[in-house]
Amino acid sequence: MQNSVVLTQPVRYARTGNSLYPYIVAAFVGILLISNIGATKLIEFGPFITDGGVFLFPLTYIIGDILSEVYGLKAARRAIYTGFVMSILAAFTFYLVQISPPADAYEFQSSFESVLGFVPRIVLASLAGYLVGQLLNAYVLVKIKQKTKERYLWARLIGSTAVGELADTIVFCTIAFYGIITGAEFLNYVIIGYLYKTLLEVVLLPVTYPVIRAIKHREPTYFE
Repeated sequence: MQNSVVLTQPVRYARTGNSLYPYIVAAFVGILLISNIGATKLIEFGPFITDGGVFLFPLTYIIGDILSEVYGLKAARRAIYTGFVMSILAAFTFYLVQISPPADAYEFQSSFESVLGFVPRIVLASLAGYLVGQLLNAYVLVKIKQKTKERYLWARLIGSTAVGELADTIVFCTIAFYGIITGAEFLNYVIIGYLYKTLLEVVLLPVTYPVIRAIKHREPTYFE
């Protein structure tokens, strides 16, 4: 009887008006932009090859999970599209800065171009991977929540991230570095990046759980 009561409960989401939603979206977009800049550098830890986005980018999926879990698919998509537009704006701005003539006193034009210069392949990879991965992440989490209601949060968080990060990693790595990194090194790059980002979700569950719980209780419309 208890299970049937749980299953008949409505799927709960908070409304985005007068809520924490804009602050969470701001953090989401900020971390995304920082990660995209960091991802321009390949880094190597012993036998493992990854990129600089490894430090912060997984947090975009955790915040994406929070948005989907607390505010629903429509609100999560709004945040994802906002991040997408801001990423395009950042890439376009860096491109304008790159092609603008440097002042005589500025001696770092080549350094700027090597780090922040407009590289169409990297920009396309980043945008495509992000959009596909985040939309899948939000969609899978909401679909699982429709079945589980408020139960099994861990299944929603891990399941959605596993699907979203897989799509994101494959799309980004293939577009950005396939042919530059080849053979076993490319597989190493894809597999290690995916496993790290997904396992980080699991490791951070003890943090993500209370954060989601606190946000739900701070949103008066969630339990209406």
